[in-house]
Amino acid sequence: MIRQASLQRTTQETDIRVYLLLEGQGVANIQTGLGFLDHMLTQIARHGRFDLTIQAQGDLQVDGHHTVEDIGIALGQAFHHALGERRGIVRFASAYAPLDEALSRVVVDLSNRPHLSWRVQFPTPRLGQMETELFREWFVAFANHGGITLHVENFYGLNSHHIIESCFKALALALKEACKRELERDDVPSTKGTLS
Repeated sequence: MIRQASLQRTTQETDIRVYLLLEGQGVANIQTGLGFLDHMLTQIARHGRFDLTIQAQGDLQVDGHHTVEDIGIALGQAFHHALGERRGIVRFASAYAPLDEALSRVVVDLSNRPHLSWRVQFPTPRLGQMETELFREWFVAFANHGGITLHVENFYGLNSHHIIESCFKALALALKEACKRELERDDVPSTKGTLS
């Protein structure tokens, strides 16, 4: 079974198209209008080994908030749809990722119960066109609409670019493991018998 999702989210503020293939090769085609966000979303595809296309147009003349949040919503929904009933998946995973002096850890539970714990601070208020506070908004939207319990923690780092990129790389690695199917089982990995 191929696990994939294709969706469009259109509001008066944004128009976003997403295609996600969980059993991919790490191919990314990302165009959000925010160069640094493109770079981060490409990390998810490349290091998670997901094929990912995101085409977004947003009201960037206002600021990046609506675009960043709505991309998080749409990508979360894509993971939610692609995972389906979540039968046979590993479900839990954690990963560390360094980038030079920065080290971060992400822990995920594909529980269908959204939650974000965020322990990340940035030494600068902006990265490129983006306010650094928008990264938390992306992770909140992604967790809420993906049905993911998500813990993101940066242990140390001096450079804002390195800090957030280590978070995205750790997210990719954790998602890669948690989304895997265990070939010897086809049940839902929960004592409840359902992840809903």
